[in-house]
Amino acid sequence: MVSGGSDDTRSSIIGAAQSLFARFGFRKTTVDEIAKAAHRTKSSVYRYFRSKEDIFRTIVEEENQMLRKVIQKVIEAEDDPKAKLRSYVLVRMKILTELSNFYSALRDEYLERYPFIMKIRESYLSDEVQLIKEILNSGIERGVFEIKDVELTAFTIAVALRGLEYPLIKKAGFLENGKGFDSLLDILFYGIVKR
Repeated sequence: MVSGGSDDTRSSIIGAAQSLFARFGFRKTTVDEIAKAAHRTKSSVYRYFRSKEDIFRTIVEEENQMLRKVIQKVIEAEDDPKAKLRSYVLVRMKILTELSNFYSALRDEYLERYPFIMKIRESYLSDEVQLIKEILNSGIERGVFEIKDVELTAFTIAVALRGLEYPLIKKAGFLENGKGFDSLLDILFYGIVKR
């Protein structure tokens, strides 16, 4: 293959597929449509990818890496553990709205039959729990958080965020509206029990 040309072809295939998957979903998008949108032949798509699943896996992994980088940057920019956790939750939800293929991989039930999707989901949950644990532990060390079981708390926060993803992402303006989002975080930080 020609040096440089192969990267351009691969990139155009990924870009076209990313857009089609985001618009029509994994199930309804075909390799023929990807090739056409990328202005390539179907055989050239198969030169770079074994299957539609392989293309989707590549896109989901790239979006996952993008999410991780953005979250890490935001967390490192904050000093206070509460601010870190707030920034983490807010940025996570906002970025997920932009990474529709990764979000689809995390959410869509019909994708569960693909082993690579299950690996991505397990890895993402594990990484998310670990990141939350680090934030919580830094808060405990600084006397900001009082937590009996950090592992369980981190897992609970991660699972709660998953449960809130769809309603928060679909509710127009919720993430932009500081009041609604801050109320949610107040429940996370302070609970609902009168003190």
